[in-house]
Amino acid sequence: MIEVVSDVNEILNRYEKSSESLIAVLQEIQEKYHYLPEESLKYVSEQLKVPLTQVFAVATFYNAFSLQPKGKYVIQVCMGTACHIKGAPVLLEELKSILNVEEHEVTKDGLFSVETVRCLGCCSLAPVISISGRVYGNLKPENIEGIIKSLKK
Repeated sequence: MIEVVSDVNEILNRYEKSSESLIAVLQEIQEKYHYLPEESLKYVSEQLKVPLTQVFAVATFYNAFSLQPKGKYVIQVCMGTACHIKGAPVLLEELKSILNVEEHEVTKDGLFSVETVRCLGCCSLAPVISISGRVYGNLKPENIEGIIKSLKK
């Protein structure tokens, strides 16, 4: 808890202590921890004088925020129609097998988490995955291991 308070204080010091700073502060906390620890939300609520219910409402409304830990690299597997038809479910199974995780879990080393999304908007490249914002298209299951190895370096 002490480390979180210290880290959050460092972030809060860069902003005006008002509700207008809430989203920016939460973004920095998310970037630091790869999720929003509950104790950080309570502390932000106190420091910005924003009701805790409002802090949680913002934290749960925006897709960019997570209340559960995520890996350093968030792997999103597109399950839109084009990707699904062209093999995205097989890519998902390959990722889960290589990383030894289920959806929404984090690898033991904290590097990777896997989730599915409805559409990444790259239908012409189907099937696709996005890893922390970088899109990989026209994938086959045999491509996955090389991508993961390159990120581990």
